[in-house]
Amino acid sequence: MSGFFFQNSPTADKPLTGRVAVVTGSTSGIGQAVAEMLAQAGADIVLNGFGDAAEIEKQRQALVNQTGVRVFYSDADMSKPADIREMIEKAHEALGRVDILVNNAGIQHVCTVENFPEEKWDQIIAINLSAGFHATKAAAKYMKQQGGGRIINIASVHGLTASPYKTAYITAKHGIIGFTKAAALDLAEHGITVNAVCPGYVRTPLVDKQIPEQAKEYGMTEDEVIAKVMLKNHAIKDFVGIEDIAASVLYLCSDAASKITGTQMVLDGGWMAGTPANKG
Repeated sequence: MSGFFFQNSPTADKPLTGRVAVVTGSTSGIGQAVAEMLAQAGADIVLNGFGDAAEIEKQRQALVNQTGVRVFYSDADMSKPADIREMIEKAHEALGRVDILVNNAGIQHVCTVENFPEEKWDQIIAINLSAGFHATKAAAKYMKQQGGGRIINIASVHGLTASPYKTAYITAKHGIIGFTKAAALDLAEHGITVNAVCPGYVRTPLVDKQIPEQAKEYGMTEDEVIAKVMLKNHAIKDFVGIEDIAASVLYLCSDAASKITGTQMVLDGGWMAGTPANKG
């Protein structure tokens, strides 16, 4: 990985100075926290996501003002491969490099399998799984030319286990874990690491939307959904913080993580420790 950290004099408090990070789905939630933390570490940032154009511009400008890095915004639709390729190409054109790719964009729909809308299935697989492939393929070209890079896929504990009413999401997240392993092997010789971060439940707009949906499916109150469904398997009875995930991504971009590839960093409050496969 020696080729990855070589330009523009990084410092202890700005270890990613000179790097360019593309973070998909970064106008809110986990992606926004990741983009902010990488910017604070000195990386130039490509934001991506939907939302009010004026609000996104305020977010972009605030990040520039707070960190002094360059921040570029792409409105690429993560369900469209051509948009994804164009986003990576324009990022390279505008900022000169592509060193870090965080595949974070995701959507959710909660429903039983027999009632699951086919269009929702297709959309979730496209955004939560296929988009990571298309972005990785486009970014790897530039990373190879530069001598290295880091790709981090925001997966989920649902890439390792399952819960009811989420067939498409769980399928996509299991898929992104497999993709992480395979891509890591393909790209290792080029100094590119590929890893996944697997959070438990995180209180984001995506999860907030699920609470009333699951309350309807389970016939529970929203408070009961939080306590009896979402945090039921968390040994630590709290949501995972978006800042915890961002810190994990930052670590995987650091020198200390140069030999970590093809694996999963699990931030689940102890969820997987209590599953049958992990009980002694």
